[in-house]
Amino acid sequence: MTSSTAAPAGATAPPRRGDLRNYVLVTGAYWADTLVDGATRTLVLFYFDQLGYTPLQVASLFVLYEIAGVVTNLLGGWLATRLGLKITLFMGLAVQVLALLMLGFAPASLLVVPYVMASQALSGIAKDLTKMSSKSAVKLVVAENDQSSLYRWVAILTGSKNALKGVGFFLGGLLLTLFGFQTAALALAALVLIALIATSTLMHGHLGRPDKTAKFTKMFSNNRAVNILAAARVFLFAARDVWFVVGLPFFLYSELGWSFWAVGTLLATWVIGYGAVQAAAPRFVRRHGHGDGPDGEPDGRTAVWLALSVALCPAAMAGALNAGLNPTVVILGGLIPFGIAFAMNSAVHSYLILAYADNDKVAMNVGFYYMANAIGRLAGTVLSGLLYQRHGLTACLWTSAAFLVLAALLSLLLPTEVSRSPQPNRLSQTA
Repeated sequence: MTSSTAAPAGATAPPRRGDLRNYVLVTGAYWADTLVDGATRTLVLFYFDQLGYTPLQVASLFVLYEIAGVVTNLLGGWLATRLGLKITLFMGLAVQVLALLMLGFAPASLLVVPYVMASQALSGIAKDLTKMSSKSAVKLVVAENDQSSLYRWVAILTGSKNALKGVGFFLGGLLLTLFGFQTAALALAALVLIALIATSTLMHGHLGRPDKTAKFTKMFSNNRAVNILAAARVFLFAARDVWFVVGLPFFLYSELGWSFWAVGTLLATWVIGYGAVQAAAPRFVRRHGHGDGPDGEPDGRTAVWLALSVALCPAAMAGALNAGLNPTVVILGGLIPFGIAFAMNSAVHSYLILAYADNDKVAMNVGFYYMANAIGRLAGTVLSGLLYQRHGLTACLWTSAAFLVLAALLSLLLPTEVSRSPQPNRLSQTA
């Protein structure tokens, strides 16, 4: 295939026609899985809360989910390199269907912690296979050497994903209210199955060129920039989940007396707004002069100031709660700036991993990076339940602020320039 010229500054270069078909299908499948993943989390969280489980017990339901994410991202990048992103995408959707059928058809006596943990482990495998496949594909669809367009396409994919995850939170609460836990799980399984059938039927060719000689040992990146970014990602996402996953929903539900419907609606609205900010991050960073690349794209310095900006939010919220201010005002007022700053930071990270990734093993680099992401979520999830149960929401918030400062310190070590080497692997290799 011939190389595409870089898009002019301020314009987003569209994928070529051959690439666009597969990219749209990959993105649609990712959207469907993301919607279902958010809905499933809401279903499990509030169903077991209704059964009287403690915050730590509820957090434990997601432990295998996050552990599975760590393993899946490590193995998934290797599998995608050997088999192609198309195969790992289909695998992710199929496993998600299986996980939801486990919940939908199980006798009520089986819906206990170990069984649901196993189902959530499969969901974690499914979600990360699908995410790794779709995000790796972005590297291959953008015109060669066009870092500015790469930043925009990554931001659009990541932002739309998080917006749909927010819709999923809302959908999960709605389905639980209207139909109950198991019927809701079956409805979600049907949605993913439709996405799997449509994608497998309509997709042509491959996603990238499979490399049958790829060795598993190459999964462990020797790219210094990727390793530093992965370490920063651990603390970034641990900082979010340490108060957002268990502590915040339980605080609103048990301390402030909100209904699970109200909590689900708030979380959904927040995540939708969070996704919208991620999608708009390139315009904001360029407009305010925070991107240091030739076309205004971000670099390591951008990640530093954004991480420090996010850290101010949980610290301020914790201080306000300790001072006895109205907790509803503190939570609602703090969620907005936290969401804006965190969304931009996450969008910058999502761009940087593709910018730093080696072109000939992008799936491996992305898989390694999202393994670190899963480690951060795992640590944040466990600590969220443990700290909230023992010390309350303020302890979760102070821990979040500390993790964000560590993420900023690690980001100081990131390169201030990104690679602009050609990209030999293209997204669509049609027959």
